[in-house]
Amino acid sequence: MDVTLDPSLARGYKSKSQIARVVTEEWGQRNLYCAACDSATLRPFQANKRARDFECPTCATTYQLKARRRRGNSVADAGYSAMIEAIRSDRVPALYVLTYLPTWRVQNLVLVHPAFFSESCIDKRAPLSEHARRARHVLCNILLNRIAPAGVVPVIDGGTPLPPKVVRERFREAQSLRTIATQERGWTLDVLRVVQGLPESFSLADVYAFEDELRQLHPRNKHVKDKIRQQLQVLRDLGYIEFLDRGKYRWIK
Repeated sequence: MDVTLDPSLARGYKSKSQIARVVTEEWGQRNLYCAACDSATLRPFQANKRARDFECPTCATTYQLKARRRRGNSVADAGYSAMIEAIRSDRVPALYVLTYLPTWRVQNLVLVHPAFFSESCIDKRAPLSEHARRARHVLCNILLNRIAPAGVVPVIDGGTPLPPKVVRERFREAQSLRTIATQERGWTLDVLRVVQGLPESFSLADVYAFEDELRQLHPRNKHVKDKIRQQLQVLRDLGYIEFLDRGKYRWIK
């Protein structure tokens, strides 16, 4: 995987966002591969295909590519309503997030598994102004720090590509979340994110400490502690944690 971007491809463009889009999309066509199967290439969708940039020619897995100059916890996305609808109907594409240096070299690239998107990780932005081309349209940000680490797969780390075999293994491990119905998956993902932020060995009380945060994310649920215990059982069945003793757990790396 080449980590060099070619800014000469955007010669004639003046907008920084257009330059970045042209350069990074061309890089994606040359370098991105499918993590769901052994295909070494992806094919681009037709222009303006909503929320999808690439498709695997072998297994038809879809991908979106987002690029940025600085690392951070959020990635700007398109329409809020469309994103929420895609999550609820389990139609979110896998997301490549690329970070590049001013020298036009790829510094980091991560791949977010589509099953790890939940409504909790989507931040609703203020409507566009009345003078905007799409006046009053509501966009959103994807909050990467609200996505459980198990669903975020490093592809390039510090300018060094990881072996595709390792990337594909991590991506396929995350596929187990597909067995959880979309209407329940949000709870599972939020508890998994909490668990993966705790020490390797943790207690039920450690998870209960996040009761208020989880209540804010799921305001309709009036029995948060019961839901936490239920989701810990789900995570055990999925192989993410194991029970050590009464109220004692260990997450599996």
